[in-house]
Amino acid sequence: MTARSRRQTMRQIFAAPAVIGGLSVVGLISALVGDGVWDGLSWLTLGVPVALCAFFTLRPRR
Repeated sequence: MTARSRRQTMRQIFAAPAVIGGLSVVGLISALVGDGVWDGLSWLTLGVPVALCAFFTLRPRR
């Protein structure tokens, strides 16, 4: 099966970006809300997009 013959739905296309965007929103709001646990939550959720970018940038190509 080639890349052109495989069709993807809108849900499949936008699922991962929506999850990453949702995590970013949660991280930004938790950074504004308070201290302590909220700071940890913001670091964790805002670190996910950075980690994903690093992973996909540094992985070896096929």
